[in-house]
Amino acid sequence: MKKLISTILKTVIFFIGWAILISFTPDIPTNQALLRLWWEFTPLVSIVLFSVIFIYVIEKGKIKIPIASRFFKNSLIGVGIGVVWLGSVATVFILTKTMNIQSQNNIDYIWIWILASLLNVSMQELLVRGYLYQLWKHKYNVIVATILTTGLFTLMHGGAFEAGFIPVLNVVSMSIFITLLLEYTGTIVAPIIAHFIWNTVGAIIIGGVSLASDYPKLLNSTFRGHPLISGGTYKIEGSIIVLVINLILITVLFILNKRTVRPKL
Repeated sequence: MKKLISTILKTVIFFIGWAILISFTPDIPTNQALLRLWWEFTPLVSIVLFSVIFIYVIEKGKIKIPIASRFFKNSLIGVGIGVVWLGSVATVFILTKTMNIQSQNNIDYIWIWILASLLNVSMQELLVRGYLYQLWKHKYNVIVATILTTGLFTLMHGGAFEAGFIPVLNVVSMSIFITLLLEYTGTIVAPIIAHFIWNTVGAIIIGGVSLASDYPKLLNSTFRGHPLISGGTYKIEGSIIVLVINLILITVLFILNKRTVRPKL
């Protein structure tokens, strides 16, 4: 019971402390792209700061966030998973004529928007599958850590609850398969890259994934057909196709994890 209370307190203090810190982020007088970059930069710096404090001061180095493990190889795995993940969904949408690209927009400072998306994804992964995941895995096991962080990740995407049952399942299944990717590669880099491809290409390029409302989209895509397939007003993230692809990736990564033996962190 003492271990459980201690772990819960660390989790609450870590998350709430981070949330309080970023609430003091001031706006800066600049264009919208740089402002969005600033809004994504400060939460990332804050989570890095909190992670360093908790890992090296509170945990005294007993817990680590895996980053450098076979960096190049696992980066390529992250790219491959991200391309297969979004690519397979987009392919089904295009072949079934569920998604149609109507026109193209000009985006000023597109590379700044893409960098902002990368910072946002890095923050999310470090917040959910960084210190907190490793804490619960160290204190208990992978299953407990996965359940807790998946719950947190789902709450962070609270808009899915308004969208319906399928979008919630999509968020939950995504979190599980990304966690399995973390376990398979032994580094948080692969999850960051796969998540980045989904968000950046899915939202900024084809406009089918939801990010903050000020993010632009390069292509104007329309989604039609039965809402169960097209996702309705929620587009890709509301589609059962995403759920099917997520479940396939979960199955594949689960099998790969069972076949791979890695030393504990």
